[in-house]
Parts: sequence; C-alpha cells; structure tokens
Amino acid sequence: MKNRLKEFRAINDITQEKLAKKLGVSRQTILAIEKNKYDPSLKLAIKITKLFDISVEELFISDEEQN
Repeated sequence: MKNRLKEFRAINDITQEKLAKKLGVSRQTILAIEKNKYDPSLKLAIKITKLFDISVEELFISDEEQN
C-alpha cells in the first residue's frame, strides 16, 4: 500500500523529526513509512490523518487504485 505522507508533510511544512515527535515515534519510522517499507498500525495511521486533518483514503493509496 502506497501513501502520500511525504506530500502532506511538505504541504504542511513539517520535518520528519517534528512529525515523529508529534506522533511519538522515531524519525526512522516516518522515513520507513514514506518509503513504503513499513505500513503503520491503524492507531498510528489515524493519528497521522488527524494531525493533517485528512481522511485515511487521502493518505493511503491501495494497490488496486494504482493499477
């Protein structure tokens, strides 16, 4: 599953480090999510969407939607 985390970080002018601190995770976790090497837990995904005031569907792109 792909995501648009990097895009939303850029729109909101927030660094990986600042986002990680707000979410209570490491910067490496944010990097791994952005590179699609790690799918966040539902709890973390919801925290991200609330922080950016977006829906889960806006943040994540399913494999079916890509094809």
